[in-house]
Amino acid sequence: MRAFVITGPGRSEVVEVEPPVAGAGEVVVDVERAGVCGTDMEFLTGDMAYLATGDATYPVRIGHEWSGVVSSVGAGVDASWLGKRVTGDTMLGCGHCARCTSGGQHLCADRYEIGIRHGWPGALAERLPVPAKALFELPDAVDATLGALVEPGGNALRAVRAADPAPGRTVLVTGPGTIGLLAAMFARARGADVHLLGATTESLDFARSLGFANAWTREELPAVPFDAIIDASNAPSLPSFAVERVEPGGRVVCIGIAGEPSLVDTRQAVLKDLTVVGVLSASGGLAETIETYASGAVDPRPLVGETVGLDEAADVLAGRRRGAAPKVHIDPRGVSR
Repeated sequence: MRAFVITGPGRSEVVEVEPPVAGAGEVVVDVERAGVCGTDMEFLTGDMAYLATGDATYPVRIGHEWSGVVSSVGAGVDASWLGKRVTGDTMLGCGHCARCTSGGQHLCADRYEIGIRHGWPGALAERLPVPAKALFELPDAVDATLGALVEPGGNALRAVRAADPAPGRTVLVTGPGTIGLLAAMFARARGADVHLLGATTESLDFARSLGFANAWTREELPAVPFDAIIDASNAPSLPSFAVERVEPGGRVVCIGIAGEPSLVDTRQAVLKDLTVVGVLSASGGLAETIETYASGAVDPRPLVGETVGLDEAADVLAGRRRGAAPKVHIDPRGVSR
């Protein structure tokens, strides 16, 4: 089968590899869509943190946002999975450590991460092996595009849960990329008054096109009392800004990761009696994300600007994008459209 492989910093190719075989407890999925994100781009540049720690090594087969159809099952897997449309959790815990058995499998020290950690192959390929326990069935109302947006949506949903929005509360989301816009959509669906903070005219205009009239640069941001701030940016200064700007008794949620340490004055967090939360992964948020997409309460399909074939993946990872929409999808079996 064809697969996209990053062989080193700035080096990648589409190659023929042996197709996966479903092992015990596993299935093989024929991939319909795969999204690419900042983590994937960092593998191409060589800046991904796991490369420095040894949790990932080249060559890497990326792709952790995906949807597809189960085409084969391994020993011990219910045959009823065959033919089902699915997506799945990126985080694959060992299943027996204290973290896994207490519901924190995404924090397992020995976890695999599909397309990211410890060599588990990713979804920028025609087929993908996945443990059956990581699967989530997609209803008919969730098409392939929405299915590949479940993983980033689960991240955003968990951030929104931590922000605890509700009617009458005001939420600021910093960083109007895919995760930030998804968080804004989920917060809006819960009745919050949502504001967005961005750095470029293009990103803010796109946010406004999605119905977020309150989209600002830092210089334009009005003196609104924010009950919660979700930082979905990669700017080192914004976590500190969030702690300064949020209302006393409010919540600051950090889901963006900067390239260098973000310094926060914890005295402010104490004196303002803040709740400050970090969010890692979509684990625990996938089922509700699917339900929310299926209901139509959140429809993130406008975030996908284009769908391309494997042969264009390298250009996408290098930063090429058509239009203002932040997300590009890959169809491993198809062509650009």
